[in-house]
Amino acid sequence: MSDFLQNVTGAQDPLRKLVSYIPGFGGYIDRENRRSADKLLRDTVARRFETLVKRLSALQADLISQGGIEFMDDMEKAAIQLRTFADKIRNATYGYSGFFDAVKINEEELAKLYAFDSAFFQLGDNINQALDTVENNLGNPDGLPAAIRNLVTMAREATQTYDRRYEVITGSGQ
Repeated sequence: MSDFLQNVTGAQDPLRKLVSYIPGFGGYIDRENRRSADKLLRDTVARRFETLVKRLSALQADLISQGGIEFMDDMEKAAIQLRTFADKIRNATYGYSGFFDAVKINEEELAKLYAFDSAFFQLGDNINQALDTVENNLGNPDGLPAAIRNLVTMAREATQTYDRRYEVITGSGQ
């Protein structure tokens, strides 16, 4: 019996051997790996944006302490957009469908998703720079309103980019 087992497993691990017997199963494993990678990527992006939300909250407190209450509505708009984005990306369903899922992602769509995922990191950098600009303009009544408008625009762009990514996954809006 042990000779038979040795012949079956040979130089391959048991999973690889099993995959060789089931047509299409290797593709299933690849898709599952992409799903896991998608989840890891989205969690990373969400954590990054949660850090940005915390930084924005600290700037709001600084702004209030400096008497900038008139800017709080716009700062809160940006905060809401960033929180919404972080929540959407963290709680989204897996981006790459499994073997029996209703939504199937082809390679072209997968490339589009990767482009969106890269854009999320760039958006995070842009929002961080916008926060730098707000921070540098605290106490500057001439530069602060424009810096806050830019921050709101960048935050809105994050949620819009997520929505476009979702359209690629679902095929809606095309």
